[in-house]
Amino acid sequence: MKKTLITLVMLLLGGSLMAQQEAMFTHYMFNTLAINPAYAGSRDALTITALHRSQWIGFDGAPVTQTITAHTPLALKNAGFGVSVVNDKIGPVGTTALYADFSYKIKVTKKSWLAFGLKGGLNIRRGDFDNLEIGDQIDPTFAKNITSDLLPNFGAGLYYFTDKYYVGLSIPKLMENNFEENSTSSNSNLAGEEKHYFLIAGYMFNLNQNWVLKPTGFLKVTNAAPMELDLSAQVIYKNKFWLGAMFRTKDAIGLLAGLNITDQLAVGYSFDFSFVNTTFTHNAGSHEIMLRYDFIRVSKKKIRSPRYF
Repeated sequence: MKKTLITLVMLLLGGSLMAQQEAMFTHYMFNTLAINPAYAGSRDALTITALHRSQWIGFDGAPVTQTITAHTPLALKNAGFGVSVVNDKIGPVGTTALYADFSYKIKVTKKSWLAFGLKGGLNIRRGDFDNLEIGDQIDPTFAKNITSDLLPNFGAGLYYFTDKYYVGLSIPKLMENNFEENSTSSNSNLAGEEKHYFLIAGYMFNLNQNWVLKPTGFLKVTNAAPMELDLSAQVIYKNKFWLGAMFRTKDAIGLLAGLNITDQLAVGYSFDFSFVNTTFTHNAGSHEIMLRYDFIRVSKKKIRSPRYF
């Protein structure tokens, strides 16, 4: 187990490694702002969402991730603003990102909108190797703790949506930070973060008066790494509770469940289990908890319900 953890840490620190570096979430359909700034303000409410993911339970040093996002429409017509905080930790290495998001939407048809979004913020990485047990005590890779400077980054996105479906395309980090050298560049030849290209989509099928089917997809593409696709489908009863299943290519399968406790407060839980031979024998699955609260507007003594998405 210790050898496996050491290998994971070395891969994380190896700047030339081409792989998925962004944190993953089974509740990606509730965490859209974290990956696409054009989503800001699209729910027509001040919306706060918090997510916690504990990955590979029972695996020492496994990834643990939290995000909290908040976004709202602005008084400026058709504009939206949001903020997001992402904290990701694997073994002794942690990364924290703080971003602000701005969006502007234009009406395409009577029932559809196209939003453009920009995001900008800061990243910091830290590594605490003091208590890490390694075979070679003089390995220079683990000779000292790591604390990077606050490195800036920015991203962009598009988000097309109606009351029934949505499609979004985004690059949340256009700069490729090199945490080892504390430098920022758009040159992909530098060792560091890789650009990630995200495509999201979802649709609402009204099965009958009480039941709705909501399939969603999340495609992730980055340089020199296999494409990864998350597919999920949820059935929603009377807009009160939902149950669904998910599949992540070459990685995991899982279940989602949730409840709209009130018109404003929603809670969700998911469990996914890796079917990859190199990981599933060493852990008891991954768990997520989601909380969302909408400060919805009241007009003429009626509550304006936020969108499904």
